[in-house]
Amino acid sequence: MTPFIESLGDPQYLSPLRRVDPGLVKFKTDWDQILCDDRVNDNLATNSASQLPRTFEIAGPRERIYFDPAKTVAALVTCGGLSPGLNDVIRGIVMELWHGYRVVEILGVRYGFEGLVLKNGHAPLKLRPEAVSNIHSFGGTILGTSRGPQEINAMVDGLQELGVDILFAIGGDGTLRGASAIAAEIQRRGLRKSVIGIPKTIDNDIEYLDKSFGFETAFAKAVEAVSCAHVEAICAHNGIGLVKLMGRESGFIACYATLASQQVNFCLVPEVPFSLDGPSGFLETLGRRIMLRKHAVVVVAEGAGQNFLTTDLSATDASGNRRLGDIGIFLRDKIIQFFKSRNTPLTLKYIDPSYAIRSVPASPQDNVYCSILAQNAVHAGMAGKTNMLVGRWHDSFVHIPLKLVIQSRHKIDPEGDLWRFVREATGQPASML
Repeated sequence: MTPFIESLGDPQYLSPLRRVDPGLVKFKTDWDQILCDDRVNDNLATNSASQLPRTFEIAGPRERIYFDPAKTVAALVTCGGLSPGLNDVIRGIVMELWHGYRVVEILGVRYGFEGLVLKNGHAPLKLRPEAVSNIHSFGGTILGTSRGPQEINAMVDGLQELGVDILFAIGGDGTLRGASAIAAEIQRRGLRKSVIGIPKTIDNDIEYLDKSFGFETAFAKAVEAVSCAHVEAICAHNGIGLVKLMGRESGFIACYATLASQQVNFCLVPEVPFSLDGPSGFLETLGRRIMLRKHAVVVVAEGAGQNFLTTDLSATDASGNRRLGDIGIFLRDKIIQFFKSRNTPLTLKYIDPSYAIRSVPASPQDNVYCSILAQNAVHAGMAGKTNMLVGRWHDSFVHIPLKLVIQSRHKIDPEGDLWRFVREATGQPASML
């Protein structure tokens, strides 16, 4: 079976990790792999007939590496929206490069991909262990971030001028697309530079990952908002707590917050359409719930119900994402109008914790996950791997080609187990169409 991960060439240098007690370092080889799909059905046959790999390469340190640590220049860039864990990944990469491989030229690119276009004037930071030792205690990113594409040639020119050998790109779908384009231009020019992606998206919508970093922290904080909404709802006659959570294309935060809180009566996500009106629609179903139980908690992902909003479908933000209408405000107003039309008293509290969720420090479990991602990203970069993502799949850390993860988004299967768990936890109908 041929390795599916691109490499800059044969590794020539013995890894500095050999200086550690050999019994403590178990080096991996490119032939250590796991199945992409371990289910016994038609998927394996489908994979073998397509361009998808049947296995993923196991992440971890290699005994021989491509880059000479004494001459290596590494750079880190964080792009897109904030997410818990960004500083944890930065810290982990710097610590592994410095202490594990003795790489001392480590640059922090400022304000996302903007910082790779040197004419923008964002001078990179010199990163050292003492500069990052405590940053995991804080939310956000010490490097700053930005949205939107930059000119690919200008970014590669910036990498050339800065002398960068390895670029660690930390971000979500747009960032990984940019990283893949940078890797392609590097290859076109015949340069020997590695591009390693580290998946960051609160929405957990990157394909072929058990989870992306920041997701666990985000839905844990979302549970706090749901709990507040529940208290508000039960303390009022005909009380409704309405919570809008992040989730443009995928409703994972809404689903997991629903399951963790066990207090939600309706969970609305982008993957499952619903109607507002009619006997089976959301409003009538909510009305029956209030009549019976006198309170309700509704969680809605930001990308749900966009078909009800009069937004320009061609409008996009700086990252190229479709601009969304505010489903939270829309539902709030529709619910109030509905109960008013029935002359039914109502107390509705609307909570949107989006920015509070994404700017907090990572939870301990996310912190561990970020640290392991960072270490494995460094191992891959020093080994000369490129145009790839490091992530966890089926509880193993693996190397995944960027071209694979940018083809589609990870979404909830309306007929899958997760959505069934949600429906059983909420008691909401299988369909509100």
